[in-house]
Amino acid sequence: MEVPRQIAFEELRLAEQVDAASLDERFAALVSRQARFVFRVAYSVLRNVHDAEDAVQETFLKLYRGRKWQGIVDERAFLARAAWRIAVDRLRKVHTDITASDLPANGEDPEQAVIRADSNATLHRLIDALPEELRQPLALSSVDGMNSREIAMVMGLPEGTVRTRLMRAREILKQKLEALKEGRHAR
Repeated sequence: MEVPRQIAFEELRLAEQVDAASLDERFAALVSRQARFVFRVAYSVLRNVHDAEDAVQETFLKLYRGRKWQGIVDERAFLARAAWRIAVDRLRKVHTDITASDLPANGEDPEQAVIRADSNATLHRLIDALPEELRQPLALSSVDGMNSREIAMVMGLPEGTVRTRLMRAREILKQKLEALKEGRHAR
């Protein structure tokens, strides 16, 4: 009778190895499908390529270790919320740096590059000056075109609150940009 038990144990061990390999393949497919999206969510909060990449790694590492990814119903909403939380936690620890996207592209007219960089820097300063409760939904709305329902799920807020915050953030930015334009024309 000892031989059948040994065979059953070996079969069980082989089945577990196959299941583990299948899980690893499924997780790798999840990472392949959603890594860019998770990066965009993290970048919208952190506004730094390196910090966002670190947040993406941390997000997927936590999901893999906790095996929380196996029962996901809405992948994008689940991953966006996880990445957003990690990015917000990292934001408290991180200082923003100049990103490669802030540098002018090769072959661009230097004068236009300076004007564009100045306009982008001004817009980023205005967005950064928004209260955190307005800035984060605005940043998430520009990530892959997240709608108010998705942002509400990510931030754990009612959808109406998200819509109100987006409207207020856009209105404040519009007013500040108009004031800047009027100030420049008055000179």
